[in-house]
Amino acid sequence: MKMSVGVAIIGILMFGSGLAMFYSVELGQTDTILRFIKNTGTFVGISGMGVCLAGILLYLINKNEPPIKEHSDV
Repeated sequence: MKMSVGVAIIGILMFGSGLAMFYSVELGQTDTILRFIKNTGTFVGISGMGVCLAGILLYLINKNEPPIKEHSDV
Protein backbone atom coordinates (compact mmCIF):
# COMPACT_ATOMS: atom_id res chain seq x y z
CA MET A 1 0.00 0.00 0.00
CA LYS A 2 2.91 2.36 0.70
CA MET A 3 4.24 1.81 -2.81
CA SER A 4 0.97 2.94 -4.41
CA VAL A 5 0.98 6.16 -2.38
CA GLY A 6 4.57 6.76 -3.48
CA VAL A 7 3.64 6.24 -7.12
CA ALA A 8 0.73 8.68 -6.79
CA ILE A 9 2.99 11.31 -5.19
CA ILE A 10 5.58 10.88 -7.94
CA GLY A 11 2.80 11.34 -10.51
CA ILE A 12 1.68 14.57 -8.85
CA LEU A 13 5.28 15.83 -8.82
CA MET A 14 5.68 14.92 -12.50
CA PHE A 15 2.47 16.74 -13.36
CA GLY A 16 3.58 19.82 -11.43
CA SER A 17 7.00 19.90 -13.06
CA GLY A 18 5.40 19.45 -16.48
CA LEU A 19 3.14 22.42 -15.83
CA ALA A 20 6.11 24.49 -14.73
CA MET A 21 8.09 23.60 -17.86
CA PHE A 22 5.13 24.18 -20.16
CA TYR A 23 4.08 27.55 -18.78
CA SER A 24 7.60 28.91 -18.21
CA VAL A 25 8.08 29.28 -21.96
CA GLU A 26 6.08 31.98 -23.74
CA LEU A 27 3.76 31.09 -26.60
CA GLY A 28 5.22 31.43 -30.09
CA GLN A 29 8.90 30.93 -29.28
CA THR A 30 11.00 30.03 -32.32
CA ASP A 31 14.16 29.00 -30.44
CA THR A 32 14.55 25.23 -30.71
CA ILE A 33 15.72 24.75 -27.11
CA LEU A 34 12.73 26.63 -25.68
CA ARG A 35 10.33 24.68 -27.92
CA PHE A 36 11.98 21.46 -26.75
CA ILE A 37 11.46 22.47 -23.10
CA LYS A 38 7.81 23.28 -23.79
CA ASN A 39 7.25 19.97 -25.60
CA THR A 40 9.03 18.08 -22.81
CA GLY A 41 6.79 19.81 -20.29
CA THR A 42 3.74 18.59 -22.20
CA PHE A 43 5.03 15.02 -22.27
CA VAL A 44 6.05 14.98 -18.60
CA GLY A 45 2.72 16.53 -17.51
CA ILE A 46 0.59 14.03 -19.40
CA SER A 47 2.79 11.16 -18.22
CA GLY A 48 2.44 12.43 -14.66
CA MET A 49 -1.34 12.24 -14.93
CA GLY A 50 -1.05 8.61 -15.99
CA VAL A 51 1.40 7.73 -13.22
CA CYS A 52 -0.86 9.38 -10.62
CA LEU A 53 -3.87 7.45 -11.93
CA ALA A 54 -1.85 4.22 -11.78
CA GLY A 55 -0.95 4.93 -8.14
CA ILE A 56 -4.59 5.57 -7.24
CA LEU A 57 -5.67 2.35 -8.97
CA LEU A 58 -2.93 0.36 -7.21
CA TYR A 59 -4.11 1.76 -3.90
CA LEU A 60 -7.72 0.78 -4.61
CA ILE A 61 -6.81 -2.71 -5.84
CA ASN A 62 -4.60 -3.52 -2.84
CA LYS A 63 -7.01 -2.16 -0.25
CA ASN A 64 -7.99 -4.78 2.31
CA GLU A 65 -11.70 -5.34 2.47
CA PRO A 66 -13.40 -6.99 5.43
CA PRO A 67 -14.56 -10.54 4.78
CA ILE A 68 -18.21 -11.05 3.96
CA LYS A 69 -20.11 -12.69 6.79
CA GLU A 70 -23.21 -14.55 5.75
CA HIS A 71 -25.89 -15.30 8.27
CA SER A 72 -27.69 -18.55 7.63
CA ASP A 73 -30.69 -19.18 9.84
CA VAL A 74 -31.68 -22.76 9.08
